[in-house]
Amino acid sequence: MRPILIVEDDTALARQVSGLLERYRYACRVAESFDDIDAQARTIDPALLLDVNLPRYDGFFWCRRIRASSRVPIVMVSARDAASDQVRGMEAGADDYVTKPFDLDVLLAKVQAQLRRNYGELAPATSEVASIERD
Repeated sequence: MRPILIVEDDTALARQVSGLLERYRYACRVAESFDDIDAQARTIDPALLLDVNLPRYDGFFWCRRIRASSRVPIVMVSARDAASDQVRGMEAGADDYVTKPFDLDVLLAKVQAQLRRNYGELAPATSEVASIERD
């Protein structure tokens, strides 16, 4: 299973989310820096979680950069709870948007749903993906 890259500048929250996901046997990596999220994503090839309020560049920026070269599932997690921010996140390429504070069980369910949809029993067969990409 591909690791989940947790991009979160609140180290306590990153540890909490990582601990939760690891209890469910998901491999997790916490972003080492916030200057090269797209490079880390290319290196790790993860399923991805992404915070919006990050130092230097925000999550919307990184989401667009990652989307330019990858279809990896992205779940944005943010304290920005305005509808316009949620829309902006989805328009940037996020697959889901979770507002803080959040229930850890809800985040877990959303991550599991994305993984199931993209890599598990609900994922399209390789021939279906090729057909979609040709269209």
